[in-house]
Amino acid sequence: MTGLKSMAAAMLMLGTTLAAPALAQKKYDTGATDTEIKIGQTNPLSGPASAFGAIGKAEAAYIRMINEQGGVNGRRINLIQYDDGYSPPKTVEQVRKLVESDEVLTTFQIIGTPPNSAVQKYLNSKGVPQLLAGSGASRFTDPKNFPWTISANPNYQSEAHIYAKYILENYPNAKIGILYQNDDLGKDYVKGLKEGLGAKTSMIVKELSYELADPTIDSQMVTLKASGADLFYNMSTPKFAAQSIRKATELGWKPVHILEVNATAVGQVLVPAGLENAKDIISVNYGKDPLDPQWADDEGMKRYKAFMAKYAPGEDANSGFATYGYSTAALLVHILKQCGDELTRANIMKQATNIKGFVPDLGLPGMSINTSPDDYRINKQFQMMKFDGQRWVLFGPILTDDFKAD
Repeated sequence: MTGLKSMAAAMLMLGTTLAAPALAQKKYDTGATDTEIKIGQTNPLSGPASAFGAIGKAEAAYIRMINEQGGVNGRRINLIQYDDGYSPPKTVEQVRKLVESDEVLTTFQIIGTPPNSAVQKYLNSKGVPQLLAGSGASRFTDPKNFPWTISANPNYQSEAHIYAKYILENYPNAKIGILYQNDDLGKDYVKGLKEGLGAKTSMIVKELSYELADPTIDSQMVTLKASGADLFYNMSTPKFAAQSIRKATELGWKPVHILEVNATAVGQVLVPAGLENAKDIISVNYGKDPLDPQWADDEGMKRYKAFMAKYAPGEDANSGFATYGYSTAALLVHILKQCGDELTRANIMKQATNIKGFVPDLGLPGMSINTSPDDYRINKQFQMMKFDGQRWVLFGPILTDDFKAD
């Protein structure tokens, strides 16, 4: 009997020893459990950049779908969204609430350059990931100074380098007039253009900024036309982009028009501006356009359209904001899957900066997402496109920029 007891005790000890490594694999920080991953986001559902609110709606819908399918590695994602009105002070208030009161594991897709700038130091000081920030400003791909911040958007300076190359190759004698938002977003686009133009920055004849709180940019447009510029480098956000396109037509000003990618949504920007007014505008893209018939039989596009029909039927499935929201939410889920059972803030950043060959449903053919601990850029590839009055038409090869923030 004693022998049996000893054997049972030994078996029990052996079982405990064998089970220990498995139990040790699970590791959680605040906001993660066996059943839940708590994630926080601020979104401009109101205010001057409310068009971007469609992004958060698509992301929330995607997460509903994932939860319905069983979650990520058996855990449900609890997405907590607050409206910050694109107001940095409100973003600070809401992000503090997410971290200190809601106790989220990570933030995700805070939208906009000014809101992200306002909370970057706070989140980095707390060691809370500023995951897939909704801005392409260079300060959000700077691992040396901000290791807890990684942006989802293409780097604005990289995008600007592509425009500079296009201008030099196709309009080498252009007189460039610049309109930009007076923040990190606009300044990065201007800096990138000047870097790309190099010795030919004298092509720039006028550069004017606007403030996010400005009611219109009419006076800037009048001044730009009067400057003699015949190429309009328009680095403005949706509301002001629509205004500028309309105003150019009212003024009878018909320059070559380059528009930054974040303001290219047809329904939210070009329709309000007037589709005919927007004809021949040039930009770049890094994703498939639902309005482009070449993707009708594309498997990724089919998955996207089925998702929108089932989970976000009230949203515009043809909007660039919806496709962006779908793509960023899918990337979030990919990162969380890579985390396995180690749902710590440090491991989230480790996985986000070790993405290898991820091909999004809506990525253009030939593009994939790759990151590393010394290169936080999610999107580094582009293709040029032109608006034909109804939809954006891609042209030229896939372009890769090798720019890295210092």
